[in-house]
Amino acid sequence: MKIFRHYEEVPLGLRGAVVAIGNFDGVHRGHRALIAEAKIQAEARKAPLAVLSFEPHPQEYFRALRQEGGDPESFRLTPLRAKARLLTDLGVDALFALPFDADMARRSPQEFVQTVLLDGLGISGAVVGHDFEFGKDRAGNLAALSYMGEMEGFSVTAFDTVTASGDEKISSTLIRQLMKAAKPEEAARLLGHWWAVEARVEHGDARGRTMGFPTANMHLGHCLAPAFGVYAVRVSILDNDKVVSRHDGVANFGIRPMYQVNVPLMETHLFDFDGDLYGKYLSVELVRWIRAEAKFPNLEALIAQIAADAAKAREILAKTP
Repeated sequence: MKIFRHYEEVPLGLRGAVVAIGNFDGVHRGHRALIAEAKIQAEARKAPLAVLSFEPHPQEYFRALRQEGGDPESFRLTPLRAKARLLTDLGVDALFALPFDADMARRSPQEFVQTVLLDGLGISGAVVGHDFEFGKDRAGNLAALSYMGEMEGFSVTAFDTVTASGDEKISSTLIRQLMKAAKPEEAARLLGHWWAVEARVEHGDARGRTMGFPTANMHLGHCLAPAFGVYAVRVSILDNDKVVSRHDGVANFGIRPMYQVNVPLMETHLFDFDGDLYGKYLSVELVRWIRAEAKFPNLEALIAQIAADAAKAREILAKTP
């Protein structure tokens, strides 16, 4: 899959694409179904399949403006790198991750269609959610896009909301709530994959190694902070976004009450692994929440609890496909 941060001078072979448009944060089952519909149309037309999204997420842009330069807590389920890998697995030919800035925010719906979709990408079709809104102040909607499509000669398909059990709508908002509520297995049911923290391993204070449980330390950066606590995890070691190896493990995310770190940290112990992870890029999939963070009376009690957590994580992962 090719990734573009612009819409000008698109290669000829990618013009005329059927484009799925949206934020696709999490690339959950609803997003996957919408992209699958776009793929069916692209294959029928022998056209490329593309996804159009924005970086940063528009909500991040507007939240930052409201914070007046502050750094609001991130809500992103999938930063660009993780999103791109998930979309690659779905057979997408191109991802247009367009910068969302003041210029993009003030474009009218008509200007967005003309300059981005037509002049820039030359699309043959667009697939969007039924509640799709676009352009300055969200002035454009599905009806407006459909009308412009009729006038300009590209198809517009509205994809219905995907539900899980009953009438439960699959949404990025609900998945964020589940991760905050320490329910990663329920989030995975809606995502269609385990939610993961992805970052590069940093040097830590090496306390885990002295206790017999060396850990890979990662800061989340621009990524949702899940519930604090201990998790059973599966870890992929990545090289150039390719999986080198996978390992079961146990991880703690939080501020370590016994040591009071200022910024929440993901500390992951890989089972049966002996190697140097410093500088490596890891994807840590949260499979099951085991317990909340706790402060222990002494180091011996902490080591005993870590051993119990590791045993529990092994038990959970042995039973989890």
